[in-house]
Amino acid sequence: MFEDGKTWVPAFDISETENEYVVTAELPGIDAKDIDVTLSDGVLTVKGEKKQEKEDNGESYHRVERSYGSFQRSFRIPEKVETETVDAAYKDGVLKLTLKKAEETKPKKIEVK
Repeated sequence: MFEDGKTWVPAFDISETENEYVVTAELPGIDAKDIDVTLSDGVLTVKGEKKQEKEDNGESYHRVERSYGSFQRSFRIPEKVETETVDAAYKDGVLKLTLKKAEETKPKKIEVK
């Protein structure tokens, strides 16, 4: 009934403020050690695996609606960010990434005289 190699697509939200991008992902049931985050050439990639709880206790399922397997999501970040200050926090099944915009990309107010 269960096949290895299955994939699933977790939900992601990306918000932006004047100073940073915040990426939030729902990753319930995944251990933090099974989540891999990379940022390369303006592309943020999050991948991981939600492992199925397999117990050989003789029971069989009539319905399985929870998703299991590996996932990979990639997003282009429209502006340069400070890669050395990216913060990744994982709590209660929610991954939150905070990417601060590089100083050179922040809007600058120009005073008109």
